[in-house]
Amino acid sequence: MNQNLAFADYAVFIIYFIVVASYGFTIYHKRKKDEQDAKAYFLAEGNLTWWAIGASLIASNISAEQFIGMSGEGFFLGIAVAAYEWLAAVALIIVAVWFIPVYLKNKIYTMPQFLKTRYNESTALIMAVFWLFLYVFVNLTSILYLGAVAINGLAGGEYLHVIMVGLAVFALFISLGGMKVVAYTDVIQVAVLIIGGLVTSYIALTTVGQYFGVGENAIAGFKVLMREAPEHFKMIIPKPTATSSQLDIDKYLTFPGLMSYLAGIWIINLNYWGCNQYITQRALGADLQTARTGILFAGMLKLLMPLIVMLPGIAAYVLYQNGHLPQLVGGKDGAYSAVLTFLPTGLKGLSVAALTAAIVASLAGKVNSISTIYTLDIHKKYIQKEAGEKQQVNIGRIAVFAAMLLAVLFTWNDILGIGGVGGFTYIQKYTGFISPGVFAMFFLGMFWKRTTGTAAIVGVILGFVLSVLFNEYAPMLFGNETLLYTAYPNGKGAFEIPFHICMGLSFFFTMLAMIGISFAGPKVNPKAFEIDSEMFKVKPQTTVLIVITLLVIVALYVKFW
Repeated sequence: MNQNLAFADYAVFIIYFIVVASYGFTIYHKRKKDEQDAKAYFLAEGNLTWWAIGASLIASNISAEQFIGMSGEGFFLGIAVAAYEWLAAVALIIVAVWFIPVYLKNKIYTMPQFLKTRYNESTALIMAVFWLFLYVFVNLTSILYLGAVAINGLAGGEYLHVIMVGLAVFALFISLGGMKVVAYTDVIQVAVLIIGGLVTSYIALTTVGQYFGVGENAIAGFKVLMREAPEHFKMIIPKPTATSSQLDIDKYLTFPGLMSYLAGIWIINLNYWGCNQYITQRALGADLQTARTGILFAGMLKLLMPLIVMLPGIAAYVLYQNGHLPQLVGGKDGAYSAVLTFLPTGLKGLSVAALTAAIVASLAGKVNSISTIYTLDIHKKYIQKEAGEKQQVNIGRIAVFAAMLLAVLFTWNDILGIGGVGGFTYIQKYTGFISPGVFAMFFLGMFWKRTTGTAAIVGVILGFVLSVLFNEYAPMLFGNETLLYTAYPNGKGAFEIPFHICMGLSFFFTMLAMIGISFAGPKVNPKAFEIDSEMFKVKPQTTVLIVITLLVIVALYVKFW
């Protein structure tokens, strides 16, 4: 078994690079006039089709932290981790029906603009600066580092910095062309991602079948997984008891059963898909029906993602437990790379291309969002107010280059310590602390006309403080068993509250505080958005897409509950 890449694998990868680069250049050349229109450059306003929006949403969402991190969680937890993907499809329905109409009716192009329009300029500026730091030093760096490490391992382990620079340059090449180039190249990226991911899952299942003597048959291999690891095919992780092992406790700390569905997982998904410049930007330049259809298309694609990013992890677990995966290194996060070693020459190159597609699409989408926020919400408003359309485009390109350069510098020797905690954990840790406050601020700002600017600022700060309190200090200050939570031993000499429960508690108390503060203001805030029931009506074809998605999710939960 050859664990490294052969000539044919490199040939497949190079062909993929040439195809994407050529298509991106063609789109850029056709739309070069966007250099004279800042909104067209940053948002591809009026130019994206529903399938381009949907594909771009998925390509930007699925990256190394999913391929490597979620596959690792599949190895550790099993199918329970699929809840992130399947409930994301429900969250996308909510965003398509209720969030996007508010944004489009009020001509919102960036998230800081939303905050300025609904609350005040101070709130918008604070969050613009925060988002820039978060996107550059958390998301961009972790995607680049984790992706480079994963591909480097498959290429022989000696090319980390070359691969890091290569990924950055590839992403720059795409992102400098603006949002239209990013979105339409994402169509190719997501096709490669899905095909390559499905090939990897198929090979993983047939390999399981081969080792367990049922033949090289994917369905038979899947049945072996269910027989050998039945606990990995349960959506709900049971609450620990006094006799539970540390492993069972660790699983519950990662995904606390039914409590996840009552608390954090909804905050994670709705904040990510509905209040995130990096994601919503794809739909903000389209008309309502196109945006809705694209978002719902993305939701249907999300239903496939566990098959691509989670199933190989379960296959790796079964193979490893039975001594058939000695090449697994680095614990659970090495599961996906270990499975890739089973792929034949050529197909391994396709899977590496799929992984690269996910990484590059995420990097390109992220730097495009960084340049949009910086140019439209900071530079144009506070530094160069008279900047024309072409100047704004050039400033955006400089911001793209600067952001990517910073990411390379900070990941070159892993200054931020991403490798120590893992990219998936790194992102969840630092974005999760702010999610409850940000989502509360957006949710009340959209749907409660009484919410005030003071309440918004208090909400963001309080949400962060409460997240730190519950995650780091609550067991020590208030005890391990209270009316609000139960803390469990983490195997490191301390007690922890499951992360999802911490998010739910932070969100609940932040909402209470914001509502209480807003009651001290006028019954209708002068900056409240105009909302009417007509905004939320959906066409029959939209209803059909929603019903199909929900029926599939219900069937999956009935099967694997």
